[in-house]
Amino acid sequence: MNKTLPILRVQDLHAWYGESHILHGVSFEVYEGEVITLLGRNGAGRTTTLRAILNMTDRRAGHIDVKGKSIMSMPDHHIAHLGIGYCPEERGIFAGLSTEENLMLLPVVAPGGMTLDEIYQMFPNLKSRAKSPGTLLSGGEQQMLALARILRTGARLLLLDEITEGLAPVIVKKLGEVILQLRSRGYTIVLIEQNFRFAAPLADRHYVIENGSVIEVINRDEINSKSHRLSELLAV
Repeated sequence: MNKTLPILRVQDLHAWYGESHILHGVSFEVYEGEVITLLGRNGAGRTTTLRAILNMTDRRAGHIDVKGKSIMSMPDHHIAHLGIGYCPEERGIFAGLSTEENLMLLPVVAPGGMTLDEIYQMFPNLKSRAKSPGTLLSGGEQQMLALARILRTGARLLLLDEITEGLAPVIVKKLGEVILQLRSRGYTIVLIEQNFRFAAPLADRHYVIENGSVIEVINRDEINSKSHRLSELLAV
């Protein structure tokens, strides 16, 4: 793991949708092989942070470096080819295509994407549903497919938005196991998550966002000592 140069460095990031100023100076960094979470209440600016990284907001300002290279002036399709994969909350699978067709359709953004055999080994449910159209997949299977598609592209920096929302505990457990596997294989992950019980054992650091700014950073070894503070920050 390279601890000298962050894979992703976000500094003083501002973002707008129309005239609405959503992000007010978000800063964080993540190194190769790390998992970090962006925590916060709904509307805090977490999803907008990921979208701003990918140049998917109306306007943005500040500094974003990927592997030491500024991406602030890059169009969104060039950013993806730096090996970044985005799994949005709405999943975005092609409902009329089969599981396997969804997996075969994605473009390559970097070398080293997982083979179908590797995907099916990681997600056995998808192998058994390979010929099923997306409309017949359960919510958990759709989420697995959305994540699996990114792994096919060769992306090594994964931006994952609320991947456990509304899913059964057995699927949530499986997704946690997958994230740990990916981490052990050197993937770097930025995870937006409401379920702190799920996120806590996975992440190296937790960045709490409120009103478009990072208001607290909690390291893995501080979770117990700062649990009361976390409860205050995340209470609905």
